[in-house]
Amino acid sequence: MLDAIRWDSDLIRRYDLAGPRYTSYPTAVQFHGQVGTFDLFHALRDSRKAQRPLSLYVHVPFCANICYYCACNKVITKDRGRAQPYLQRLEQEIQLIACHLDPAQTVEQLHFGGGTPTFLSHDELRQLMAHLRKHFNLLNDDSGDYGIEIDPREADWSTMGLLRELGFNRVSIGLQDLDPAVQRAVNRLQSLEETRAVIDAARTLQFRSINIDLIYGLPKQTPDNFARTVEEVISLQPDRLSVFNYAHLPERFMPQRRINSSDLPSPAHKLEMLQRTIEQLTAAGYRYIGMDHFALPDDELAIAQEEHTLQRNFQGYTTHGHCDLIGLGVSAISQIGDLYCQNSSDLTAYQNSLASAQLATSRGLVCNADDRLRRAVIQQLICNFKLEFAEIEQQFNIDFQGYFGALWPQLQGMAEDGLIRLERERIEVLPAGRLLVRSVCMVFDAYLEQQNRQRFSRVI
Repeated sequence: MLDAIRWDSDLIRRYDLAGPRYTSYPTAVQFHGQVGTFDLFHALRDSRKAQRPLSLYVHVPFCANICYYCACNKVITKDRGRAQPYLQRLEQEIQLIACHLDPAQTVEQLHFGGGTPTFLSHDELRQLMAHLRKHFNLLNDDSGDYGIEIDPREADWSTMGLLRELGFNRVSIGLQDLDPAVQRAVNRLQSLEETRAVIDAARTLQFRSINIDLIYGLPKQTPDNFARTVEEVISLQPDRLSVFNYAHLPERFMPQRRINSSDLPSPAHKLEMLQRTIEQLTAAGYRYIGMDHFALPDDELAIAQEEHTLQRNFQGYTTHGHCDLIGLGVSAISQIGDLYCQNSSDLTAYQNSLASAQLATSRGLVCNADDRLRRAVIQQLICNFKLEFAEIEQQFNIDFQGYFGALWPQLQGMAEDGLIRLERERIEVLPAGRLLVRSVCMVFDAYLEQQNRQRFSRVI
């Protein structure tokens, strides 16, 4: 079992910098417009030849109400009729993509995100899943990881029953905070009873896994009231928790301009919230997976981390990193072999492209040899908190210390500070460095110095 993380306030103050979350390397900031549909078709052909399994991500952008903290690609509307034209274009995209793949390629993982996927009516959800099953090889034995994001205000027992019937076996529930004052400040009124009802339904219907999302650093939060939220959430016994740091970037995300910055907790209070949350979750038996994620010891993520098979992609930590990830819908990102590509983030542009029988690919990147090497290094560090040089040397035919010689002074400095143990054969991220693993990964990021750090959230 991995050692517990250790809180070191001095290290956190020194290394709490802005930087990427490394759901990919290179990050989406490096995507450019020279990648298009030809590159996507070429990558799909290679996936078909290699018979790689698939992970599908489906983006449903609609929400009935706006949450002021939200930085997702979304469309706020009370008009449920707006979903149908979008579904028509989404179904065209599914058909166009699927015809370049082999029907034998199984879909091991499926995830509906948003927005609010349950904005769709029951008939629309049935329609969309039927179309996916028609064109992709979805598993019928409940062995796949088929998840959906749930807003408890947009779901009830009948919705949960439908989702289970359609093949979903995992749910991720947005909660953020239970304090009424905080909820009013971010325009998301959601009672504990609503949340508990959805979780009770999921358990009764034998969903395999329940994840709850929390955010610390929201307006009106204090260390005490957030600790009460965490206590209530622990009593719900989710299998996994995501505890995100709120990044206030009103210049980039218009809804955040409705948040009064004077209501935001101080940096010291944010750190106290995180420290107390870690203590509460650890005492309740949760393991720190990394990058804001916690899981019970018998969860697949915790087991994969123990067995050094954990990976990370645009959906976060995953046990399906070996799959080609196909993103469907507005703004969705695909990762197919060495290709990253993203659909247009503008709903009208996305729908117009598909109305013309063209895919909506707008930008992306093809990894070069150096990208692949650094991606492997960052994956090992961020997933396993350990990097064996021999594995990288064998895989990429390099001398590790020779290739990364210019980085050695930074790594030695981190070793002297107690973030890592640096040896001739390996790097190990120490318990005091695990909360700051992004900072360790940033040392290996060849693009970071060219980027505007204001585009990224802080490490803590």
